[in-house]
Parts: sequence; structure tokens; C-alpha cells
Amino acid sequence: MKNKIIGIDLGGTTVKFGILTTAGEIQDQWAIATNILDEGAHIVPDIIESIKHRLALYKLATSDFIGIGMGSPGSVNLETGAVTGAYNLNWKTTVEVGKAITEATGLPFFIDNDANVAALGERWMGAGENQPDVIFITLGTGVGGGIIAGGNLIHGVANAGGEIGHIVVVPEDGFDCTCGSKGCLETVASATGIVRVARQLAEEYVGASQLHQAIDSGQLISSKDIFEAAEEGDTFALSVVDKVSFYLGLACGNLGNTLNPDSIVIGGGVSAAGEFLRARVEKYFLQFTFPTVKKTTKIKLATLGNDAGIIGAASLAL
Repeated sequence: MKNKIIGIDLGGTTVKFGILTTAGEIQDQWAIATNILDEGAHIVPDIIESIKHRLALYKLATSDFIGIGMGSPGSVNLETGAVTGAYNLNWKTTVEVGKAITEATGLPFFIDNDANVAALGERWMGAGENQPDVIFITLGTGVGGGIIAGGNLIHGVANAGGEIGHIVVVPEDGFDCTCGSKGCLETVASATGIVRVARQLAEEYVGASQLHQAIDSGQLISSKDIFEAAEEGDTFALSVVDKVSFYLGLACGNLGNTLNPDSIVIGGGVSAAGEFLRARVEKYFLQFTFPTVKKTTKIKLATLGNDAGIIGAASLAL
């Protein structure tokens, strides 16, 4: 009986795997190192070998599985399962991931962008509570996300839909973004962006602050340092968190006014700041939304952590 699915979260450091039930329960999970040597030529064979080994270990047959889903960095061809531009995997050309895995396992294979897949995970088994309209924003080294409307991921005409990190929130004199634009959300709300905001605000700040003193003396600081100082009452750190929350609240407000989702879920490493961040983002979100959206769209924190990727990937097979 086909009652299991495999989810794969392909990252630049590790490949995470999960065997799940069709109800989204993780029955087993494991990980292997991502071998990016030789232009990433070992990655797909390692994935195939790891799946085969696990199935043999538990005496499972392909007939037990509906299929395999994967989240991958780079530009994904949803129809062919090919991946282009996954530079952190050292893939310098297009890699036919889906074809190789299907041929080796005999199972149907489905793939999507890793941020989209994490959004599916949080929507299905996490903070999204399986609602049909959910937006997920992940705050990490960059800012990514996924938009689910009417139960469907929004891909856009060139699979570039849901690039929330490139919503412009500083239209004048914004920081340069890697995309070629200026003032994108990613430049001010990613882990590195938050530090950039702190250094900018430090130029005009006058007052007692240990964090400000650390910046002035040339010390390296992190977004975690900023949030910890803010929670301890450092006035300069609080001003930085407030500014970042303003940018996030502005972006969330525009998303809310455009799409009116059930919830906008915030995840990623920066979201470890928890309610301290969520409440401040919500304050600005409510400032920038019209009455119906204020009442019906909620700002939430992600709940699945690192499991969002494998859960969302597995759901692609459904």
C-alpha cells in the first residue's frame, strides 16, 4: 500500500531526508554531508545511494511510497526536475536531478525552490495550520519566502514569484542589493542586513549604549548580539530592532493588503528573537493595513524549524 512519502531538503552543507506518512508525520529522518567537490558531481549519486540504503535498512519497497519531493536552491524547472544556478552546490551548469533520481529509484519525483518548499511545510504542518492562504518569510543570511494562495504556490511566469526579499522598502538611498536593485527588504532584514542598519544608525546616535560603543570601537557584531542587547534594554539596540521591524511590518502590510492571507509566518534564524520581534513587526503591520486585513490576517512565528524543508518537500509528492 502506497502510504509513505520521502522529503529531501538539499542544502549547501547538508542534505536532510525524511520518511513521512501522507498525514505529514515524520517516521524517520537523517542527513548526509553535501559533497560539493568536482562541481557537485557527487551530490545526486549520494542522494540516490542514501535513499536506497535507508529503504534496505527498514526493508521498505518502492511500492510503499507515493513519491519523492525535494527542495533545492537555484532556479528549478518544475516540469523536468532540472536545477540551474545552484552556485552554493558548486553546480555550474544545469543538473538533471529529477531524471536521475526517478530512473534510479523508480519513484515519481517532484521538486521546487527551497524557500517555496519551506513555505509548504509551515503551511501544512506548522504555524499555517493547513490554511489555503499563507505567506512564509524566512529571515536568514538572505530573506526568502513563499506565497500560497488558494492552496497553490505562486510561481509566476518565470518561477520568480514569492521573492519577498526583493520587495523595496527603502525607495530612496537604500543599500545596494545583490539583485542589482537598491533598498530591498533583504538588505535591511537579513542577518547581515540588520547589522548594516545598526552601523548606519550608529553614525547619528548620541547616548549611552554598550552596543553602540562596540560598533564605534570596530568590534564585529551579529544580529543575535543586537537582539540580545535590545532585550536587555540597550536603547540603541532597541532603536535598531524598531527600524528593522518597521521595514518588515511595511513589507508584511503590503503583502497583507495585496493577498489577505490567513497568516504571514516569519521563520529563519533571525526569527529566533521570537515574540520580541513578532510583536514589533505586528505593530507596524497593523499601521500599514486597512481594516479588513487588520482583523483577518495574523502575524505568526514559524514552528517547524529545520523540519519545514523536508515536510514541505514531501508534500510536493501529494
